[in-house]
Amino acid sequence: MNTTNENNNHLIEKLKEHIELIAAVVAGILIAIAWFTTRDEMTSVGIVLYLLAFLIGGFAKAKEGVEETIANKELNVEFLMILAAIGSAVIGYWTEGAILIFIFALSGALETYAMNKSHKEISALMDMQPEEAWLVLADGSLERVKVDTLQVGDVVMIKPGERIPTDGVIADGATSIDEAAITGESIPVSKFAGDDVFAGTVNMTGAVKMTMTKPSSESLFQKIIDLVQSAQSEKSPSQQFIERFEGTYVKVVLIAVGLMLFVPHFVLGWDWTTTFYRAMVLLVVASPCALVAAIMPATLSAISNGARNGVLFKGGLHIEHLSVLQAVAFDKTGTLTQGKPVVTDFIVRDGLDEKQTLSMLAGIEYNSNHPLAVAITAYAKQQDVSFANATIKDIPGYGLEATIDDVFYKVGKMDFVGREAAMQFANGAAPLLAEEGKTVIFMADAQGIVAMAAMKDTVREEAKQAIAQLKELGIHTIMLTGDNEKTAKAIAKEAGVESYIAECLPETKVAHIKELMSKYKFVGMVGDGINDAPALATATTGIAMGEGTDVALETADVVLMKNDLSKISYAVKVARKMQRIVKQNIIFAISVIMLLIASNFLQVVDLPLGVIGHEGSTILVILNGLRMLRL
Repeated sequence: MNTTNENNNHLIEKLKEHIELIAAVVAGILIAIAWFTTRDEMTSVGIVLYLLAFLIGGFAKAKEGVEETIANKELNVEFLMILAAIGSAVIGYWTEGAILIFIFALSGALETYAMNKSHKEISALMDMQPEEAWLVLADGSLERVKVDTLQVGDVVMIKPGERIPTDGVIADGATSIDEAAITGESIPVSKFAGDDVFAGTVNMTGAVKMTMTKPSSESLFQKIIDLVQSAQSEKSPSQQFIERFEGTYVKVVLIAVGLMLFVPHFVLGWDWTTTFYRAMVLLVVASPCALVAAIMPATLSAISNGARNGVLFKGGLHIEHLSVLQAVAFDKTGTLTQGKPVVTDFIVRDGLDEKQTLSMLAGIEYNSNHPLAVAITAYAKQQDVSFANATIKDIPGYGLEATIDDVFYKVGKMDFVGREAAMQFANGAAPLLAEEGKTVIFMADAQGIVAMAAMKDTVREEAKQAIAQLKELGIHTIMLTGDNEKTAKAIAKEAGVESYIAECLPETKVAHIKELMSKYKFVGMVGDGINDAPALATATTGIAMGEGTDVALETADVVLMKNDLSKISYAVKVARKMQRIVKQNIIFAISVIMLLIASNFLQVVDLPLGVIGHEGSTILVILNGLRMLRL
């Protein structure tokens, strides 16, 4: 029974979704029947059928037109179409008036289709947050619940490997949290009781209890949905101009039609029937339907296309900006780089065998899912080194303790193994490696430091591809990094960026972006962390990585949902193609309107051709815009 009800509800939703198209089709069928039954002469049955076609096909657009006219106190295209259809019927052109309503309803259904498709396809990509969490009950037991049922103040258990469901504060326990989604930094951060944790980050080691500090309605998921709705309602400058132009143009058309009702009769000697007929044709052909539809369907289709391909545009304005982009600045950590460290240096105590020592270190790190541990085990595999058997104890937030062949070892940062010994090991190599932007961990026994491993991020392969693609599009590329000159130069060369700005502090990124904008005017900024947000807001187009912080996502104009940098060039191509289509539509729409107005004045086009030319051009413009869905 429940299944039947669900199916019925689903069918009802589908019908609601396509109600405008259904109404247009029904109107078309009624028109066809009416035309077939009144080919020889108009009958009362035919008039009734045409009236039904008027009501069914024109209801949605007429309602929309009246509501907008009342709300905005401004005449619109829908109002002109209502007058044109009524005028056609008054002079006996029932078929032409009904066809006008049918095609107008069909164009409206196509616009609604573009809007619905954009909304559905973007929403389908937004599942970026856990749906369930472990709620800690009063008696200490755990219950699996929906995240949206949690309340501020609830205590939630997060187990190792799980993604944190919402923002909160650690109430009990210690762990390492992968905050790459928040800061872009690849190295997990140690967290203890009282420390903040954020939705979308990953608990790496110890199980912790977290007190929820934000409702799920403020989660990353909900904020992105809000962004989608905002993107659909935001209008580009071109669209805003067309809509402002529409109100003035409609008034001009009505004045022209008013003059057309009388002037030709007295000045040109037309009879009253011809004069009124030509005024009605003018009302039809001069309506700017195609011009009004020149931009929005193309914009919505571009938004939908981007969503389907992992790019969220927040509105038409940002697509227009992307189309004229001249330079793109990239944050380095977590944006150009992998966010996954690799071993670059491995140094052992004098007298020890390097491979044997690496075997012990890899054996200790083998069962840990910490990114540094994964990097070490991966390095050991590359060196074809087997893993030693070790008894391990995890010290959350600090490192590992282990026993191999009855020998006790510690593995972790220098504060865990002994800062002084670590600083002096290998002639003070650790500080030098750290200056190169590398993370260093140590392995120590009772005699001191046994070995040291240095790791750093590597440049993403897709970053290299993205840089190359942007260059092909004639867009300059710049890297912003806090690294020293030497490291910045090496990373810039590996990534292929044209230039770089080293030792760039988070607070100076905005200044650097402004300098770039004074040079290139239209500048994009790509980042993922909280410290990138001001620069994202300052740039002409802010582009955020999809797994970035809430602030970056809210501030950015474009979001790369799958963290794929190669999608930047795709977004630029989409934007440029949309602009080409919009220009085509505007030129085509204006040309058709001018041609039909001239033809009407010269009496070489009648009402049927006027209806087909005008509404046909509107449908062609919408279909041309919908081509963006297939790019």
